[in-house]
Amino acid sequence: MNTLAFDFARLELARPFADAADVARAARPEEPVFCFSAAALAGRARAFLDGFPGEVAYAVKSNPGPHVLKTLAAAGVAVFDVASVEEMADVRAAAPKAVLHYHNPVKSRAEIARARFGFGCARFAVDDEAEIAKIAGVVGSSLGVELAVRFRLPSHGASAHDFSSKFGATPQEAADLLRRAVALGFAPVLTFHPGSQCTDPAAWARHIEVAAGIVSLAGVRLAALNVGGGFPWRYRDGVVPPLGVFFAAIEAAANAAFAGDAPRLECEPGRGLVAGSTSLLTRVKLVKGKRGEAFINDGVYGGLMEVAQAPTLAPPHRVIRNGRLVAAAPVKPYVVYGPTCDPLDRLPGALMLPADLSEDDYIEFGALGAYGAATATCFNGYKPAQVLDVEAAFSL
Repeated sequence: MNTLAFDFARLELARPFADAADVARAARPEEPVFCFSAAALAGRARAFLDGFPGEVAYAVKSNPGPHVLKTLAAAGVAVFDVASVEEMADVRAAAPKAVLHYHNPVKSRAEIARARFGFGCARFAVDDEAEIAKIAGVVGSSLGVELAVRFRLPSHGASAHDFSSKFGATPQEAADLLRRAVALGFAPVLTFHPGSQCTDPAAWARHIEVAAGIVSLAGVRLAALNVGGGFPWRYRDGVVPPLGVFFAAIEAAANAAFAGDAPRLECEPGRGLVAGSTSLLTRVKLVKGKRGEAFINDGVYGGLMEVAQAPTLAPPHRVIRNGRLVAAAPVKPYVVYGPTCDPLDRLPGALMLPADLSEDDYIEFGALGAYGAATATCFNGYKPAQVLDVEAAFSL
């Protein structure tokens, strides 16, 4: 088989792959490959749909691949949180009847018009009065349109990425914005985001308690309370409570803060929903044994960008040799570089890999369903990894 450029579509039809080791054994791909398990994603979607006490919307930005969107739609996800009109087009292609929530708080007038009149979007996020005026000027005043006012609290240190540094009104500003939305004829929604990969269920409880105060101050009745995303996945070095712990904390906090009269709840998971569905199969190009360095065919300009941005999100990894997992072998630390001619293309720290690691071994990185493919570039001419279906995904 020509390993330099094989036909992925033909290979996919040739046989079902059990896992990434099976891909390595059958194809020996020269290029990096995302190994996607629809069964893993559908199972995780069911956990959210059955467990969360409200509506579940998928945050498309975490992975907009058509294979992901179609799998989620087939699993019962009917609402999609989008950040651009381009994501709306992706969703419509995979799920024509899906509901769209445009939860990017900053939008151009042209984007607002296309979202409302081109895609039928009836939910827009705002965190500033100028954005409300912009939306009202484009779509007019209509009870058929919801404005989701986003508020923020100071960083609590329990998340990998702090969204409050960029988006969100203060509680007082949020109350004013809710009143303004209602005065213009929009249905009011309140929303927040506790931060990506938030491992503390109490963070949602704190935000919900403040949300109740905002609603009381505004003197409005919400159409819905959106508790954002941030639901975590277990990475290499992390400890994450079960999903049910987060769901129970959210439901209890909403009932307590709103005295048993809580508004309809929504959530918008991205990472916590899709991360475990996909691994990245990379091939070793060169080992500098004396220096303890390894060079692989993908890196921080490809599927491993977030690893460099947030080392706490280090994915689990394992080595495949001759189509089999390398287990119980002596290991040593390696500095791992990507394929580009750029010194920034390096994974943080060191990876413990077999002491006899060699050229043409494969390193599989798990839990890369979120932000692995979505943020990949074509720097130095290296194309983003293609996707192959597998039955089982590698993840912790």
